[in-house]
Amino acid sequence: MDADALTDARRAEWERLDELSRARLDGAGVDELIVRYRAASADLAELKTSIGDSPQGAYLSTILVRARLRLTGASDSILTQTARFFRLQLPAALYRLRWTTLVIAVAFIAVAVGTAAWISSDPALVATLGNPDALKQYADESFTGYYTENPAAVFMGMVWTNNAWIAMQCVLFGVTGIWPVYMLVQNAMGLGTSGAVMAAHEHADLMVLYILPHGMLEMTCIFVAAAAGLHAFWAWVAPGRRTRGEALAEQGRALATVALGLVFALFLAGLVEGFVTGWALPWPLKIGIGAAALAVFLIYMLVVGGRAHRSGETGDLVEYEAGTPRLVAG
Repeated sequence: MDADALTDARRAEWERLDELSRARLDGAGVDELIVRYRAASADLAELKTSIGDSPQGAYLSTILVRARLRLTGASDSILTQTARFFRLQLPAALYRLRWTTLVIAVAFIAVAVGTAAWISSDPALVATLGNPDALKQYADESFTGYYTENPAAVFMGMVWTNNAWIAMQCVLFGVTGIWPVYMLVQNAMGLGTSGAVMAAHEHADLMVLYILPHGMLEMTCIFVAAAAGLHAFWAWVAPGRRTRGEALAEQGRALATVALGLVFALFLAGLVEGFVTGWALPWPLKIGIGAAALAVFLIYMLVVGGRAHRSGETGDLVEYEAGTPRLVAG
């Protein structure tokens, strides 16, 4: 085969294909693009079979690549994917969890307050928690000293990684339906027990002051993580028209998005706990900073998330990434 002769014979057709791959197309234009793409692909196959690599084949390959991208679309850049994640996928996934998060928050507070009130109301119960001197030292020194015994940056890193690990467990093991509930009850009772010790030594107000600045956002993130885990469990229990595998995969992808997003939110909570809670700042300022951090998260979850949800986002991957869903009639 003479590559130059084939190029001369087909040049007008190849140039037309290149022109179509750059132009705005109507239905007829798309049909022509497909026809010419197939013909040019056959020409390239003939060139490679007959003479192998050649300048003519490289030229035609360049045209075909551009035409293929016009037909199939190019994958988004990492910057585009990152922007879409934070603008649409993450807030939409958080928005879906809003009511479950609220129920969990109310239940958690009820268990914590109820435990504290029950134990602190009976000195005999308080006495079962430990040696009186040790309990007094905890209330007078250890509780507040916990926030200042390490450098702020080191302490911030410790609480961030610990809380992020707890949140990840709630999401990843939520399919069991047991682990998130167990962790919530355990933490609520632990917080209530600490509150009972502080209240028994007349330091309940100090405990509230030390917990509020970082705790508002930190605990909200844990509630969201638990809600995500329980949603995964429910997708497995009640998949609807989907198979259990499909329902769990869809919900799992969206809630893995939540787990990743909570890492950033808990980083902000860790900053507040490490650099605000233990500092010698006025308490109204500390609580105000914590409230502002929570407000940013709630606006992102409810306002930005609500807008993304109304636009059709679910927090799941786009179809190109997740695969075409199975269609069900009716």
